[in-house]
Amino acid sequence: MNFQNIVFKVEDRKALIAINRPDVLNALNAQTMDELESAIEAIENDESTGVVVVTGVGEKAFVAGADINELQILDGPNGKGFAQRGQNIFKRLEDLSKPIIAAINGYALGGGCELALACHIRIASENASLGQPEVNLGVIPGYGGTQRLPRVVGSSMALQMILTGQVIDANEALRIGLVNRVVPPDELIPTVDKLAQTILSRGPVAVRQALNAVKYGVQVSLSEGLGIEANLFGDVCKTADKTEGTTAFLEKRKPEFKNK
Repeated sequence: MNFQNIVFKVEDRKALIAINRPDVLNALNAQTMDELESAIEAIENDESTGVVVVTGVGEKAFVAGADINELQILDGPNGKGFAQRGQNIFKRLEDLSKPIIAAINGYALGGGCELALACHIRIASENASLGQPEVNLGVIPGYGGTQRLPRVVGSSMALQMILTGQVIDANEALRIGLVNRVVPPDELIPTVDKLAQTILSRGPVAVRQALNAVKYGVQVSLSEGLGIEANLFGDVCKTADKTEGTTAFLEKRKPEFKNK
């Protein structure tokens, strides 16, 4: 597929998805969502990819929200379908069996905040602004914001943001746990790249299964989550990477993982 609204490339086991509509602050329209889904599908089918970075082109916006022109014409049935389409794509991103890092540059509002929430780790530029301001338009978050935001920052803080349409700066987002780290704008991509390279240097099977343990464990009770962890721990103990990692440690050398 020829991408017009996103930049998509894979280099050295790292995939980059950058929303590329800077003239409209990288707003998510139907075509952009189609292209995003195609990129996710390509990553799903590429076992060599170990980390995914999601960002926006330009200095002003990660993603400033949905395309209001498309939103304005929705009625009830179309609105439900619109929300389900976005939810499915973001869930597909979240469910990738590799870490997803959001590099949040500028505005991450509405659908942009929801896209960031679907990523596993969020690094923000000092000029980032995050929020779910949909109530200002007479609607509610529809791409998962009412569900993921409370799970990240707690119900009370999420309700304050959602019910008021409050937009917060990067430092407040860090304080409430919405982002992992805040860095100067010129350090955002280098910081994310360094984090990606650190993850890529670890045992690929272990990274994948640790991600699964957290992702699926938080959806169930502690007892069930501990069962998931034990099963996955047993799985990784059967791998060649586990043998290589422990042997390399004892031999005081750098491991050479084979993703098996």
